[in-house]
Amino acid sequence: MKISIIGSTGSIGRQAIEVVRNMPGFFEVISLTGGDNIEELRKQIKLTNPQNVCVKSEENALKLQKEFPTINILYGDKGLIDIASDKTNERILVSVSGKTGLKPTLAAIENGIDVALANKETLVMAGDIVMKRAKEKGVKILPVDSEHGAIHQCLSNRKEVEKLIITASGGPFRTKTIEDIKNATVEETLHHPRWNMGKKITIDSATLMNKGLEVIEAHHLFDMPYDKIQVVVHPQSIVHSAVEYVDGSVIAQLGFPSMHIPIQYALTHPHRFEGVETRSFDFVKAARLDFEEPDFEKFPCLKLAFAAGKEGGTLPVVMNAANEEAVYLFLQNKISLWEIYEITKRMMGEHKNIPNPSLEEILEQDTITREKTRNFLLNK
Repeated sequence: MKISIIGSTGSIGRQAIEVVRNMPGFFEVISLTGGDNIEELRKQIKLTNPQNVCVKSEENALKLQKEFPTINILYGDKGLIDIASDKTNERILVSVSGKTGLKPTLAAIENGIDVALANKETLVMAGDIVMKRAKEKGVKILPVDSEHGAIHQCLSNRKEVEKLIITASGGPFRTKTIEDIKNATVEETLHHPRWNMGKKITIDSATLMNKGLEVIEAHHLFDMPYDKIQVVVHPQSIVHSAVEYVDGSVIAQLGFPSMHIPIQYALTHPHRFEGVETRSFDFVKAARLDFEEPDFEKFPCLKLAFAAGKEGGTLPVVMNAANEEAVYLFLQNKISLWEIYEITKRMMGEHKNIPNPSLEEILEQDTITREKTRNFLLNK
């Protein structure tokens, strides 16, 4: 299978390379994109021998072109879109973080290329547009997130579904107080008890905003109303998600925490093969499975996401942009963890919602919100 990895130097991208390397002869990597992480890209180029590589800046593109003269080195948003538009690909993995994933995803869809999607923000920002266009073009959107990958595997007939059950580990502050969360350091917040992920998604997991984004994503991916989507805290992260049917039957997907499995399945779907994490699941070793209701008072970002999703229009765009920029402010020690919620709530409250927005309106509101959020400290 001919694939490209957009965001190859991030956590999902690096694990995707491991999946590719573990299945010699099955994949041909056409293109890699990796921001400006040149050191990691050099290693990946040598491992996968791609035809094209895209970086963020022209300066780094020129550096790589000198080192790898036989490879087509691109840069910037245009480079990402060119790679995503290449019909040589049979499947494209979109694993960049934030709004960067939206345009390449749409470019792949326009060119009839199936997308393995590991970028929540694409559907949070423009889920109606993306899913409608994918349906029109006959393109598959295959979820990479462990939760949505689990639902995808458990879902047989959507008309018979009573509800989708999305599990959450609860993050590092599940057993902490609100005061603990308000005083949390960046180091404490990045210490996730179950998953090894990038910084942005790890912060989102600590506030449960990540789970809120997944709720909106599930709504679009599976065409499911919000009142049929439930979040359940499951600290062991063994049950990745479940589907309850109208007759009371519940089908769940289980496995020890590993992103290699959902990445591989999204790339090889509908087929399954022995993989990096292939092993017999040990129910005895799993020992116990605990489930709890999420605490909306302690994790109010989850409440914001449900509200934004139900309202629709450009409100999810504003929520996503404000949260993302606030996360970056927190990572720079400029605001507290709790202020991520307060800033996001404020930006949502000040926004005049646009129903059924065009792509241009979505991108415009995203830009406006990010600028307002970055300027928050000036007006504080």
